[in-house]
Amino acid sequence: MSVRKKKSYNIDMCNGSVSKKMLIFAVPLMFSGILQLLFNAADIIVVGNFAGDKSLAAVGATSSVINLLTNLFIGLSVGANVLVANYIGANEEDDLKKTVHTAMATSVISGVILTVTGIVFAPFILTLMQTPEEVKELSTVYLRSYFLGMTAVMVYNFGAGILRAIGDTRRPLIYLSVAGVVNVVLNLIFVVVFRLDVLGVGLATAISQVVSALLTVRCLMRENSGIRLILKELTVDRAKLLRMIQIGLPAGFQGMLFSLANTFIQSSVNSFGTTVIAGNSASANIEGFAFTAMNSFHQASLSFTGQNVGARREERLNKILFTAIGYVLAVGLFFALIYNLFGTTLLGLYTKSPEVIEAGMKRLVIIATSYALCGMMDVVVGSLRGMGYSLVPMSVSVLGICALRLVWLATVFKIPEYHTPEMIYYTYPLSWIVTLVAHLISFAVVRTRIHKKWKNTL
Repeated sequence: MSVRKKKSYNIDMCNGSVSKKMLIFAVPLMFSGILQLLFNAADIIVVGNFAGDKSLAAVGATSSVINLLTNLFIGLSVGANVLVANYIGANEEDDLKKTVHTAMATSVISGVILTVTGIVFAPFILTLMQTPEEVKELSTVYLRSYFLGMTAVMVYNFGAGILRAIGDTRRPLIYLSVAGVVNVVLNLIFVVVFRLDVLGVGLATAISQVVSALLTVRCLMRENSGIRLILKELTVDRAKLLRMIQIGLPAGFQGMLFSLANTFIQSSVNSFGTTVIAGNSASANIEGFAFTAMNSFHQASLSFTGQNVGARREERLNKILFTAIGYVLAVGLFFALIYNLFGTTLLGLYTKSPEVIEAGMKRLVIIATSYALCGMMDVVVGSLRGMGYSLVPMSVSVLGICALRLVWLATVFKIPEYHTPEMIYYTYPLSWIVTLVAHLISFAVVRTRIHKKWKNTL
């Protein structure tokens, strides 16, 4: 059966209107990300209101640890997404089947590795992260219970990546919604009724992740196309895994390095005291909605480019990139307007302190006004990865984002008259502009290289 067989959930990314189909692809992804943010907020609200400040701090102290440990393996799911999209575009069903089964087998293996690492080394990792002693025990309990569901996290991410590669972003949204509701309900039962504190929050999260993973696996097993999952055929094809690693590993390293750079930025923010820290945190949480909305077009550029590279539809590559840039620019400017007009009101949902709100607005105005640059930068990264070039955007991003920000903090920020929170926040738009320009140059070079390669093989 042809992998091009149309299903109601699938999108033919190689033919027809790019702008219309990209919007159909991206909107469910937007809602998925926003729902995830809302469910995460519900976790914080439940633990903060029913378990206390100490428990809230214990949960918050683990977020950077979780990101550092998971980013590397989540990056591999990007490699799976690109490969699946390539083979769908090229109509190569045998390679597609091998990739799907290799990806899902890899998700289980990586999940088990993360689960063991998180459970066994939780106290040691939290010590390295300088977690305060008064919350370390609770943080250890939460981290271990959270990592019980890590295999499910990997299975869902790899499975959702495969579905996105065929243009299906609606079913992952449905599965995430179901899991989110389960998470909220179990939070209330475990924390409010059974008084399990952070253990209850961690278990609720782990169980909800299992739900989303099972629904995704069930979906893949019922597919009639080349992405159909047959459990007894789960195996690791060395060639496909190597290609997945080549594309996905740089993305994973990039995420890890971003986390490390953000740790240094957070340390600089911390030097200004509790009020600035609280304002910075509230603003960052609000900005997450804009980032999530724009990131859906990063995913779109990745999948659309991947399919069209596989189909050798060279004439559509530029259109995909600039359509995604146009959408992300519109979304970024929309959120910039909302945040500038209603930022004080939004920050008021997090705190009643005028000082904290004022501190939050200082960050929100600078970053929200320029956030479209971040979205545009990520869209170009998506196109480059979709073309199979993942090391290039990683190298550019590490230099343009991580290195530039660290240099700024070590030089300009150290000058007494520039030693302000605002000077920390200005590192964001500055690094986005520099990196966006570098990525666009990289895209032009890669496009030329692909054109010559395809021309020579005709």
